[in-house]
Amino acid sequence: METVKIKDEYIKLGQAMKLAGLVDSGLEAKDVIQSGQVLVNGEVDTRRGKKLYPGDTFSYQGKTIQVEA
Repeated sequence: METVKIKDEYIKLGQAMKLAGLVDSGLEAKDVIQSGQVLVNGEVDTRRGKKLYPGDTFSYQGKTIQVEA
C-alpha cells in the first residue's frame, strides 16, 4: 500500500489525491470525488473537503493510499 505523509493534523481529501499523484488538479479531484469514484476507509465519500487523519485510507482506480504522520 502506498502512503502519503502529512505534517499537519489532517489533510483534505482533494489535496491528498493530488499529493498522491492520483489526479492532476483540484478540479479533477472535485469531479471524481463528487461522482462517487473515491472510497475513504472503504466507503464512498463525496466530500472533497473530507478531513483525513493518520491511519485513514482512500482509494481511487484500484489504488489505495494510507495517510501517515
